[in-house]
Amino acid sequence: MVLRRKRPATELRQRKKPKSSENKESAKEEKIEDTPVPERAPKHVLFQRFAKIFIGCLAAVTSGMMYALYLSAFHERKFWFSNRQELEREITFQGDSAIYYSYYKDMVKAPSFERGVYELTHNNKTVSLKTINAVQQMSLYPELIASVLYQATGSSEIIEPVYFYIGIVFGLQGIYVTALFATSWLMSGTWLAGMLTVAWFVINRVDTTRIEYSIPLRENWALPYFACQVAALTGYLKSNLNTYGERFCYLLMSASTYMFMMMWEYSHYLLFLQAISLFLLDSFSLEQSDKVHEVYKIYMFSLSLGYFLQFENSALLVSPLLSLVAALMLVKCLQLNVKKGTFVAKIMKVINFYLVCTLTVTLNIIMKTFVPHKENGHMLKFLEVKFGLNMTKNFTMNWLLCQESLQAPSQEFFLRLTQSSLLPFYILVLTICFLSMMQVIFRRINGESLKETVTLEDGRIGERPEITYHVIHTILLGSLAMIIEGLKYLWTPYMCMLAAFGVCSPELWTTLFKWLRLRTVHPVLLALILSMAVPTIIGVSLWKEFFPRLMTELTELQEFYDPDTVELMTWIKRQAPVAAVFAGSPQLMGAIKLCTGWMVTSLPLYDDDLLKRNENIYQIYSKRSAEDIYKILTSYKANYLIVEDAICNEVGTMRGCRVKDLLDIANGHVVCEEGDKLTYSKYGRFCHEVKINYSPYVNYFTRVYWNRSYFVYKINTVISFQS
Repeated sequence: MVLRRKRPATELRQRKKPKSSENKESAKEEKIEDTPVPERAPKHVLFQRFAKIFIGCLAAVTSGMMYALYLSAFHERKFWFSNRQELEREITFQGDSAIYYSYYKDMVKAPSFERGVYELTHNNKTVSLKTINAVQQMSLYPELIASVLYQATGSSEIIEPVYFYIGIVFGLQGIYVTALFATSWLMSGTWLAGMLTVAWFVINRVDTTRIEYSIPLRENWALPYFACQVAALTGYLKSNLNTYGERFCYLLMSASTYMFMMMWEYSHYLLFLQAISLFLLDSFSLEQSDKVHEVYKIYMFSLSLGYFLQFENSALLVSPLLSLVAALMLVKCLQLNVKKGTFVAKIMKVINFYLVCTLTVTLNIIMKTFVPHKENGHMLKFLEVKFGLNMTKNFTMNWLLCQESLQAPSQEFFLRLTQSSLLPFYILVLTICFLSMMQVIFRRINGESLKETVTLEDGRIGERPEITYHVIHTILLGSLAMIIEGLKYLWTPYMCMLAAFGVCSPELWTTLFKWLRLRTVHPVLLALILSMAVPTIIGVSLWKEFFPRLMTELTELQEFYDPDTVELMTWIKRQAPVAAVFAGSPQLMGAIKLCTGWMVTSLPLYDDDLLKRNENIYQIYSKRSAEDIYKILTSYKANYLIVEDAICNEVGTMRGCRVKDLLDIANGHVVCEEGDKLTYSKYGRFCHEVKINYSPYVNYFTRVYWNRSYFVYKINTVISFQS
């Protein structure tokens, strides 16, 4: 007879389910203490893990490098960049891109870094009658960093400044792709998802990035840092992350958040959406509150440091991000310790949610009341008109509404995403993750606690906090992209990453099969098969259809041919006085500032004062008298006027969106709606009349140069009235 020792009663009590949160915590601690230390994994398992990580990292880095090289080769083929003179290269930077690159060019030519920074912060050589802090107003920190690197690395003896500049931007795009690769890898557990993310990103690059058209744009500098921040945040939110990995993700997230905020003036709005996503994640108790509040601390640190290093930028103080984070921290201090799952706890959740929303709005109003700021008021008015809350005939508002990037997405956008198979799989993955997330939320409302470890057999992908965060964030970005097409460049990369993660994740397929209650085939086995088969089929089909197109783009020699602009810039550099001030369309003024260095009256930037200047200068294409136009131009100390034939005789654009049509509506020279009063103009369109060279136009303006596209007039300082 074998005698068995009776187990202690404490162990039997431990098996019982704790009735309160305190007993649950003590039970967890006892369970951890009693759990034996696991044995070290066998060598072949460690080798497999190392090989998987090594191959994945190699694939991620290689994908980024190949994408950067592809962009460089495509740019060379598109513009014949290496075969052109410096002036022709600079003309390829158009619009606001020309302004950004011109300041980099000035910094490189400056006798010292300190002198260059001083001239930018006290700049009176760009816009007439205006001294600006160009670094703060135009977020020129990328140009400052690029110029420092160019001088410090000795690249001036090896490579031309323009190649160094665009090389940095292309390199950042490579980091962008690598970060997206890493994010989908972290979410799915397989680097195959990263490869599919990159494939979809490159194939849909018309809708994922504007790098091909405007290299120096602020978003091209900033979004790679944001992608790194999102990758670090994804790893930080994972529940099974070890201490060292958590610290690494936290440090990477801190650095990338601050760099992102320094690179782009609109970065805090995107971080505001991210903070809302984390707030909702925390509100439904889908993540440890301590982790989420650590991210809030990163926001506060970045805002504080950015405020002082951006010349006390008041826009950061009145940003909704600061108000939201401050409200969340205040509510955190007021929270009471209430047992989870109780009725009182649910009521407290609702009260906390209400407090956060109310405090955020209140704090933002208070900050805007007491902090002097120059917020973009035109954007608020634009949104009012966009949503039909207001009607206006104002030229600037209607001009903004006509900008393609500020309109709703076209059907071609959705058609392109469907042809590349991205949109259908994105909708499938988002639907499954969203429904699973809602299922988990309802369980939490009913008092059911989350499982400590979610296994593949459970089929609960919505319980993973990093997945829930991405679902909420992509819904917010997608909602905004449905209103303004320009925001698709934030949303479409998210689509690539989320769709690739989903089709490569066995957990997502298991969640679907659990709902369908498959009985013929084991759901886990079928999920593992599909998580390999579906991305393989997608990859093969994308390779067959789109890879030949990408290769064709690299072999085709395109040509950027604009001799009229080259001739105009050459004439200005040779004939115009150094102190001359030029007036014309803002896009052309940006090119003149870059190619010649001459002062201009306006710039292609969305600033309240500059937009008002643009509206006044655009009057040269309206039905106004020569005297009116002369008064407007001389009020800005302009010496030369440039009339563009493409704007004066503009055809083929969206109905009612031509510059001259918008001017006629604003000036009341056409009937826009029933009941409008028509203000008859006895003057012809100025841009047409001034070309005829008869009085009174010749009294105010003297034509000094013209070609097929441009007519340059000298603004007379002494008016001689001729018959």
